[in-house]
Amino acid sequence: MTKIIMNGCNGHMGQVISGLVKDDANAEIVAGIDMVDCRDNGYPVFTNIADCDVEADVLIDFSSPKALASILAYCVEKQLPAVLCTTGLSEAQLKQVEETSGKVAILKSANMSLGINTLLKLIQDAAKVLATAGFDMEIVEKHHKLKKDAPSGTALALADSLNEAMDNQYHYVYDRSQDMNPRDDKEIGISAVRGGTIVGDHDVIFAGPDEVITFSHTAYSKAVFGKGAVEAAKFLAGKPAGYYHMSDVIEG
Repeated sequence: MTKIIMNGCNGHMGQVISGLVKDDANAEIVAGIDMVDCRDNGYPVFTNIADCDVEADVLIDFSSPKALASILAYCVEKQLPAVLCTTGLSEAQLKQVEETSGKVAILKSANMSLGINTLLKLIQDAAKVLATAGFDMEIVEKHHKLKKDAPSGTALALADSLNEAMDNQYHYVYDRSQDMNPRDDKEIGISAVRGGTIVGDHDVIFAGPDEVITFSHTAYSKAVFGKGAVEAAKFLAGKPAGYYHMSDVIEG
């Protein structure tokens, strides 16, 4: 049984994960952290992480970048592995995460979906065959109209995965409206769509002579990110200090 502390427990994803863990025979949320203790979660909730004295195996964070420093300090002090799901971290914060991974186990991913992280591996195999054969590579991502950043972190992770498979020979193009030149053979185009309530939709397109192959992933609810976070937490519990990724969870 993996004992979890849920940081950001009263936020949307915190509640999604709380619901998922209730139905998981191999995991239990033993405490929550949130600035507002506004509901009965069935476990104790602390408004200050420093006050949490409940023993656990791992912490899941779905909160705010502002909370990162206190989370990392707490996890180092308690030697508590952490699954960091909060997005929008600055370069300085990402460096802090990497430095902390030398003291305690940390797992950080641009997207917690098991499907997306499996896709990251599949497209590398495809790129080695298709891009080498002259296929062009394009990524189209779609999200709800309230999403502020574009392209998405997941789209960039997909592009990085493709580029890594091709020995980082490619560059990224986000907008062709001002470029009237033919497409460069060494580019990966990334297009962003924003509208409605789309949770997350990513297409990786390999366009070649007379044929097109598309890898698609569609998230129909945010529960897919919660499920991935819980699986990551169960994987990370008991692991030695180090920087882990969702690919490690998939490979077991």
